[in-house]
Amino acid sequence: MDEKNQFKLKDEYGNETIYDVLFTFDNEETKKSYIVYTDNSLDENNNVQVFASVYHKDTDNTKLEPIETDKEWQVIEKILETIQEEVRKQTDGEE
Repeated sequence: MDEKNQFKLKDEYGNETIYDVLFTFDNEETKKSYIVYTDNSLDENNNVQVFASVYHKDTDNTKLEPIETDKEWQVIEKILETIQEEVRKQTDGEE
């Protein structure tokens, strides 16, 4: 990751995509670090696609690993819902 909170990943065909880091967090229960990121593409409902992975932040070459359990996904989804609600409150307050 660089100072702009972005990183690049290559897919299986060698195509490179730049991702923006939304946030990272550590979970004491699982003893893992997580990264939530986006390529700013839209899904079929015109929502920005968001991805999440396990990562090892203490290494030079960050390797992303898949999230393996429903419980881990539930934690990430809860954090995303909280952030979305905060953004909605701020946006509603601006009108």
